Amino acid sequence: MPKERAEKKSRVHNEVAKQGIVFNKDFGQHILKNPLVITSMLEKAALRPTDVVLEIGPGTGNMTVKILEKVKKVVACEIDPRLVAELQKRVQGTHLQPKLQILIGDVLKTDLPFFDICVANMPYQISSPFVFKLLLHRPFFRCAVLMFQREFAQRLVAKPGDKLYCRLSINTQLLARVDMLMKVGKNNFKPPPKVESSVVRIEPRNPPPPINYTEWDGLTRIAFLRKNKTLAAAFKQTTVLTALEDNYKLHCSLKNIDVPAELNVKEKVETILDRLEASSKRARSMDIDDFMAVLQAFNAEGFHFS
Repeated sequence: MPKERAEKKSRVHNEVAKQGIVFNKDFGQHILKNPLVITSMLEKAALRPTDVVLEIGPGTGNMTVKILEKVKKVVACEIDPRLVAELQKRVQGTHLQPKLQILIGDVLKTDLPFFDICVANMPYQISSPFVFKLLLHRPFFRCAVLMFQREFAQRLVAKPGDKLYCRLSINTQLLARVDMLMKVGKNNFKPPPKVESSVVRIEPRNPPPPINYTEWDGLTRIAFLRKNKTLAAAFKQTTVLTALEDNYKLHCSLKNIDVPAELNVKEKVETILDRLEASSKRARSMDIDDFMAVLQAFNAEGFHFS
């Protein structure tokens, strides 16, 4: 019995193999073959009949056809024309065909359409840039249920003080609520990847925090370059001080303010950090409120990070 079930499960993959299609690891093509995992991901997405769903890397369409049965429309973004043809063939002549729109190309270079939900078995090498493309997308979407490499997923949900806490953690959590949903073993994919996977749910904060994200990103970039160093040490770097001075002069120019003749950026930075009692703080243990206070203090003195 188990053999028969396995054959049925991989029928589409066998069909693809007959066509001479070899999965391309450069595109991170690891096709999710376990229908139980797919069903569970879609349950967590809480799909509605009126939803427009964005799917990244639909592959052979195992998840796509299940989504199509539940929603108004699916916009599938696929980089590999061979798999696009396979997906089109799979829905051709069925009631699902009119509900499927396929965007062919690199999702990072594609203008995303309007959507309510994003569901994807992510190509792992584009995970980080895609998360931020998603979170800065407007209008807001309801949520995203995404499969990532296990360690990447752990970084997304890591808290201050955790070993994996990093710039990715705090930047994502600033813009969204992130929850770990489930672990997925490598044998649920074809071909099996070298690492384990996890599914996370990302829900954008709406309204977003009232700050300039580019500035925020500039600050966290400095602080997390060496997350175990103190902020005082991070801000002593010549490149950081030079950039702050250039931005300060630009700020003064735009506001028609005279630049002080004896401007000492290093002293100014030390004064700001001391006033906040943040000189000895380290990025690895700072939370969103800590960074918000630092950003506001620097901005108030005319210092900017972008």
